[in-house]
Amino acid sequence: MASLKEEVLSRRTFAIISHPDAGKTTLTEKLLLFGGAIRDAGTVKGKKTGKYATSDWMDIEKQRGISVTSSVMQFEYDGYRVNILDTPGHQDFSEDTYRTLMAVDSAVMIVDAAKGIEAQTLKLFKVCRMRGIPIFTFINKLDRQAKQPLELLAELEEVLGIESYPMNWPIGMGKEFFGIYDRFNNRIEQFRTEKEEDRFLPLNDEGELAVDHEIKQSDLYNQTLEEIMLLEEAGNEFSEERIANGTLSPVFFGSALTNFGVQTFLETYLQFAPAPQPRMSDQGEIDPVSEQFSGFVFKIQANMNPAHRDRIAFFRICSGKFERGMSVTLTRTGKSSKVSQSTQFLADDRSTVNEAVSGDIIGLYDTGTYQIGDTLVGEKPLLQYEKLPQFTPELFMKVSAKNVMKQKSFHKGIEQLVQEGAIQLYKTLRTEEYILGAVGQLQFEVFEHRMKGEYNSEVMMQPIGSKIARWIENEEDVNENLSNSRSMLVKDRFDRLVFLFENEFALRWFQDKNEQIKLYSPME
Repeated sequence: MASLKEEVLSRRTFAIISHPDAGKTTLTEKLLLFGGAIRDAGTVKGKKTGKYATSDWMDIEKQRGISVTSSVMQFEYDGYRVNILDTPGHQDFSEDTYRTLMAVDSAVMIVDAAKGIEAQTLKLFKVCRMRGIPIFTFINKLDRQAKQPLELLAELEEVLGIESYPMNWPIGMGKEFFGIYDRFNNRIEQFRTEKEEDRFLPLNDEGELAVDHEIKQSDLYNQTLEEIMLLEEAGNEFSEERIANGTLSPVFFGSALTNFGVQTFLETYLQFAPAPQPRMSDQGEIDPVSEQFSGFVFKIQANMNPAHRDRIAFFRICSGKFERGMSVTLTRTGKSSKVSQSTQFLADDRSTVNEAVSGDIIGLYDTGTYQIGDTLVGEKPLLQYEKLPQFTPELFMKVSAKNVMKQKSFHKGIEQLVQEGAIQLYKTLRTEEYILGAVGQLQFEVFEHRMKGEYNSEVMMQPIGSKIARWIENEEDVNENLSNSRSMLVKDRFDRLVFLFENEFALRWFQDKNEQIKLYSPME
C-alpha cells in the first residue's frame, strides 16, 4: 500500500492553455489516448465525422467546434496519476480559465507554429507568470508550412519574456517534415515510418546519426546539425531549478493531429513537471502531504448530466486524503456535512471516486451549498485558501422570459447558471429587472442556448452596451437619486450596490461630484 506521500508525489496536475484553434483539445485527446483513457480520439472539428472531442461535452461546443468550459480528465501513465484541465481558448471565457489556473501546479502552452504567439496566449501566460507556475511549451502543426523554429523561439522570448530550452528540434516542416532531433533523449524521431521499430534513430556522442540512413545526404539534416550547434553555443542552458520556478520553458515541437511528438512530450513532461505544491492560506502555507484534508472549489457546473439536472462543484484537493463518506466543514459557514457523492472525470463521463489525494481534482455533487472559492477542511482548525480572481463584467444585457408562464424555470436557470460564475446577475432597484453582465459576447450566446436547451426557457435579451461596473465601500452614503442613465444603480446577487457607468467620462464626472463615495472594482 503506497503511503500518502508517495501517492501525492505521483500526481501531475496541469492546465492546457492556448489561443483558439492552436490544437489544444486535439493534444488533450492524444494524451488521453496514450493514457488508455479513450480508444479513439475525435477531433474538435468532428461535425462531418460525427466524432467529437472527449473534452468538449456541451452541445454548443460540439456545434461550434470550440471549447467554452474547462473540463477535467484523469488518467494513469507510467506510474503517474495525471489530471488534465482543458481550458476554453476563447477570450470571452478567460474568467473560467483564470480560475482553473489557480487549481494547477503547471501549465502546457500550445503555440500554432504558423501563427506564433497570439493575444489570448499572452494574456493567459501572464497569469501563469504571476503565480510562478512552470510552463511547458508545445509548438504544434509542424506537418504544415510554418514560421522558422528560431523565429518562434525568438518570439517566445521577446513577446512572453521567458527564456526557452528546446528539448527537441524540427527537421524540416510541412511537406518536407522529416521528424524531430531529440536533444534530450539523444535520438532522431522520424515522422513517417512503415515499421514502428524504425521510428527512432540513435545519435552518437557528437550528436550525429549513429546509423546509416538516407537523411544523412539531405540538406535538411545538415541544416538541422548547424542549428543544433547554434543552440548549444548561443542558446540557454538546461536548468531543472529554473523550469520549476517558471523562468525557463522547455520547448517541444510536434503535430498533435498526426500524433507525432506527443508521447515524447508526455514522458519528458512527467519527468520534470512538479508534484502538488504547497498552497497559501490564512494559516500560512499548507503542505500537500500533511494529514489534514483540505482544498477549494474553483468551478461549478450545472447540468453536466441534463437528464439528472445535477450540479457539480470542481474541487482541488490541496492536502491530505479524501475518502467518500467523510465529514467536511465549509469554512465560509462553519457547517459540517458528510460527502457521500463524489466523482472523477473523463469530461462528462464520470465514475464514483472513493479515495483521492492532494493534487487530484474531484467533483462534489452540489445542491446549492457551494460557491466558487469555497474552502473545505476535514478536521479543524478551519483555514481559508486565497481568494480566486473575480472579473468585472464589461458587457451588459437586460434579460426576461419570453413566456410569462415559464417564470419558474426561467428563475431556476438564471440562478444556477449565475452560480457557475461565467455571467453575473444584477437587478434594477425599483423594478427588479434582471441585467446580466459578462466579460464577452459569446457568454450571452451560451447562456441563451443553455436556458433553452437545459431549462426549456426561451429568453429575450436586450443589449444595454458596455458599462464600467464599480462596487461601493460605503453604501450608507449612497442615495437612490444618484441613479440615472449615465450612472445606473443596481444590486448584484449578494444584494450589494453597484454603479454601472456609461463610460470613463461618466465615472470621472461622478467621482468629482461625489467625493464622499468610495468606489472599487473586485479585480483591483
